Amino acid sequence: MQLIPRDVLFGNPTRANPRISPDGTKLAYLAPHDGVLNVWVKNTNGDDERVVTKDRDRGIRDYSWTYDNTQILYVQDQGGDENWRLHATDIATGDTRVLTPFDGVQVQLVEYVKRFPNTLVIALNKENPKVHDAYRLELDSGEITLLAKNPGNVVGWIVDADLHVRGAQATNQDGGFSFLVRDTPDSEWRTLVTWSAEDGLSSTPIGFTKDGRSIHAIDARDFNTGRLVKIDINTAAVHVIASDPDYDVTSVRINEDSYEIEMVGVTRARHEWTVLDRSLASDVEAIKQLNPGDFSIYDKTADDNVWLVGFTEDAAPVSYYAFDRATKTGRFLFHNRPELTQYTLAHTQPISYETRDGLTVHGYLTKPPAAASVEGLPVVLNVHGGPWHRDTWGYDPEAQWFANRGYACLQVNFRGSTGYGKDFLNAGNREWGGRMHDDLVDAVKWAVDSGVADPQRVAIYGGSYGGYAALVGATFTPDLFCCAVDIVGVSNLITFINSVPPYWSAFLEDLHRRVGHPEKDADFLAERSPLTHVDRIRIPMLIAQGANDPRVKQAESEQIVDAMKKKGLDYEYLLFEDEGHGFTKPENNLKFYAAAERFLAKHLGGQFQG
Repeated sequence: MQLIPRDVLFGNPTRANPRISPDGTKLAYLAPHDGVLNVWVKNTNGDDERVVTKDRDRGIRDYSWTYDNTQILYVQDQGGDENWRLHATDIATGDTRVLTPFDGVQVQLVEYVKRFPNTLVIALNKENPKVHDAYRLELDSGEITLLAKNPGNVVGWIVDADLHVRGAQATNQDGGFSFLVRDTPDSEWRTLVTWSAEDGLSSTPIGFTKDGRSIHAIDARDFNTGRLVKIDINTAAVHVIASDPDYDVTSVRINEDSYEIEMVGVTRARHEWTVLDRSLASDVEAIKQLNPGDFSIYDKTADDNVWLVGFTEDAAPVSYYAFDRATKTGRFLFHNRPELTQYTLAHTQPISYETRDGLTVHGYLTKPPAAASVEGLPVVLNVHGGPWHRDTWGYDPEAQWFANRGYACLQVNFRGSTGYGKDFLNAGNREWGGRMHDDLVDAVKWAVDSGVADPQRVAIYGGSYGGYAALVGATFTPDLFCCAVDIVGVSNLITFINSVPPYWSAFLEDLHRRVGHPEKDADFLAERSPLTHVDRIRIPMLIAQGANDPRVKQAESEQIVDAMKKKGLDYEYLLFEDEGHGFTKPENNLKFYAAAERFLAKHLGGQFQG
């Protein structure tokens, strides 16, 4: 099979993430300039494309137009430290202003709506690194004004249609959350909703209705899954808008003029939209005819007449269209990686299996195209991060990479993963290195029993929590895997919890509840830490780390590397001095994937691009 070059899979996309100007006259997108992703702009129906931003280091990953059609807004950190600063670039002159020029401070965008084109509501941990206060930012002058002071436990602010800060999501001492409201910006806060720790990760506020009398929220109280509801802020009465008995509501589209819910998305084996505003039904049906993939609406014009729609498929690059609502037609814009169309990509199959204690776990299997019916394949168990996250169907560069090199890629949403209801999510509490790992072991057993996997050639691979899982695989079940790849993974649960970023402090009670307390549960956490069991390692390991990672510090990798070195164990260690929690710069990505590909080829026997 023809090898897909690594730079096609993991280098910069050719073009990506289009955004249309509010007046519909210009199209922006991300594309490389001198090897770094920047924002380019062209007339909607022209070929006069030009680069407007000037990032020379990490590249821009997300951005938006200002409502006056003259500027591009984006955030950027330094070296992966996640202390994001907000930038504004004038598309006519290319001049860029740093709107939050504060050292060691992280900005969060709370709200920006077309009714107030010169005003943003942002959150900054400027006064206290542990918490974010809410501020008003005037785009023309750059003036920043405090709107709401954080009492110490607020992790998210909600504004009403008049940009008044009238909602706050706050953590509770039991690890749950409360949603606080106030009637005016000067009123006292009061608790409207309390979500227990069991409900907390399956529930969240979304925003106020236009009249400010209700809020929309995802709510898992009295139900296993997160339902879309409307809650009256005076009576706390709940009206259920949409729900599914087995899956959480995962996405919601709201009309920015009426503040009414237009569409609700649920991610089952694939992402599925339900149209609530029937005036959009014909639009959605026309969009579905454009492409067989799962679609998302990336952007739209201020008059709502043109939508930018992106499709993800399992065996094709991401494709983007401009959809004209008047004519119900879509104009193809571009693929994010058009070079991929020259190669045979692999299809991804939803799978499920039963764990040893009777849970049903869902996941995805991607096999090499030429080996769709071949049994006894080398397998890479690719474990997702989070762990409060999930894998989904669609184009996955790592799954395609593995399949192209001759491996089956197995991705499973083990207990603790999101999207499958709170019972499944909470089944992962205090199960890091326990039943969560059992689910991965059971996934390998399923792959072997079904004939997919050669039991002697199974690798475990992952980043963040997936990196921890790879280390657990190497220490807890070293006979199951022939090698392991850990990317920014936790090796010692105690040092990890004790070194989380200061702005995670409000989440510590929940972390203690779901993982363990570093003092009260010290013995338990030590037992669940791969570092404690280094003596059990009998397989080769590749470990990669970003030096500026604020979440999983460099010490997490280096302490287990040091222990392996002292014991003469087989390992390879890659440290990226200019990266954080994962690798952003193309040159670093390509260096890592080259090393990982060589490592896997050596131990699994697959192909390698020299």
